Amino acid sequence: MVSGFTAIGTGTGAMLTLHAEAGLDPLHSVISEYAFQAAGWLLPTSLTLFALGSALIAEALRRAGADRWVVALLLTWGVSMLLIGAFPTDAPGLPLSLSGGIHRYAAFVAFLVMPLAGFLLARARIRYARCVRMLSVLALGALLLVVIPYVVRMFGIPLSNDDIPAGLIQRTVVVTELGVLALAGLALLRPLTRRSRGGISPVLA
Repeated sequence: MVSGFTAIGTGTGAMLTLHAEAGLDPLHSVISEYAFQAAGWLLPTSLTLFALGSALIAEALRRAGADRWVVALLLTWGVSMLLIGAFPTDAPGLPLSLSGGIHRYAAFVAFLVMPLAGFLLARARIRYARCVRMLSVLALGALLLVVIPYVVRMFGIPLSNDDIPAGLIQRTVVVTELGVLALAGLALLRPLTRRSRGGISPVLA
């Protein structure tokens, strides 16, 4: 469990370092654009560490008896993080390439599955369930705001990231989902118990 938190913490540090050195506007610049900066290598490094942390926490949850769907969703999130880092987006102004397409849809999958895992964990009444549910709702709401501009552009309406706080919205999704992942791990440190027919059993069982 400690190794999972270490991976997430180190990944967060790498991401913050990238933001500090790039000097881009976090309100409008999406995280993918940081890959084109001098310290852009920190982006796939950070995402890989997030993926590792997710896998380690998923394994800890599996051992604790968590719902197999929760474990699968966390692993899916981790694989999506790896794909996002391995397949960079296209430079601004260029048409969508295969790499850019994989990057975009992997990000969508990642943004979607973590809130679903959070709702399942909250339903299982793990410790911090209320916070997990709240962060999951915020993540899904922010994801909706991420998707809307793409739908608008599909109808031929020009809308750039400079017209909306695209960077802020995307970062809201990322921060809330990392929060869900972290709370899922913290819940294992002091799991609640509930009474069953056989006596006291862990909530995750």
